[in-house]
Amino acid sequence: MSGRRVLRSGLPVVLSLALAAYILAPFAWVALSSIQPEKELFRVPPRWIPRVLTVDNYRFVFTGRFPAGYEETGIARGRISEKARDALPALRNSTIVAVSVALANLVLGTLAAYTFSRLRFPGAGPLYSFILASRLLPPMAVAIPYYLIVNRLGLLDRYAALILIHTVFTLPFTVWFLTVYFRRVPPDLEEAAFVDGCTRLQALVRIVVPVTAPALAAATAFSFMFSYNDFPFALFVTSTIRSQTIPVIVANTAINPDVSFGVVAVTVVLTMLPPVAFAMAFRRYITRGLITVTTTR
Repeated sequence: MSGRRVLRSGLPVVLSLALAAYILAPFAWVALSSIQPEKELFRVPPRWIPRVLTVDNYRFVFTGRFPAGYEETGIARGRISEKARDALPALRNSTIVAVSVALANLVLGTLAAYTFSRLRFPGAGPLYSFILASRLLPPMAVAIPYYLIVNRLGLLDRYAALILIHTVFTLPFTVWFLTVYFRRVPPDLEEAAFVDGCTRLQALVRIVVPVTAPALAAATAFSFMFSYNDFPFALFVTSTIRSQTIPVIVANTAINPDVSFGVVAVTVVLTMLPPVAFAMAFRRYITRGLITVTTTR
């Protein structure tokens, strides 16, 4: 094999490995930081491969027991930041809100997208354009109006406030995404169902939904991730751990100037677990849905 051919075949592999390392390195660093004592994190020169591992940082978040390293090194206990112990209830809040938003997108987005893709009614074009244009609005441009509306409805510091706001921001993309996908489904399938006596809704549920499952999974995943990662609106409309989500708790923990970096790393690792599990469970459908929509003309 000539040198040029080896270079052509090996260069993509090398570039792929370099890109993977560039993406994964921060996550690996955070994961390793979460299982090291505080004094190991500040060692000079740093050890790229840790020699001392501990679960004390995780035990503090789950049980409230202070890491042994703090007592040994004489570090003030105030550095540990009790705010990190709110990570678990915040994860519950984030999951509840994100799953609710994903389900709302699945139901409302499917009905709206099917309507735009199959039915012709006055004003359909302008209405579809308005929905797409609303997605282009900077979220912060409407933050204050949304805050006033939520306050007037008495929904501050409740799940419902975040669910309503996140659904408003995610539905336009879901409608566009599913509309494009539904237009690829041959209408003959539904017409055959109509001949057998199905209504429009029955044809949607029994014929279209099973065929478009990858697109539905992808749209659900996008809405879940938007809601799970949202920070500005979660900061505006929540004030206690009753409804605060994990991005707010991570920010509150990290901005503490005396916080333990090991504990911050634990909150970041816990934050990553639900979306990673979600992506791993639905990766096949998400990939198929994205490929189909992006290749549609």
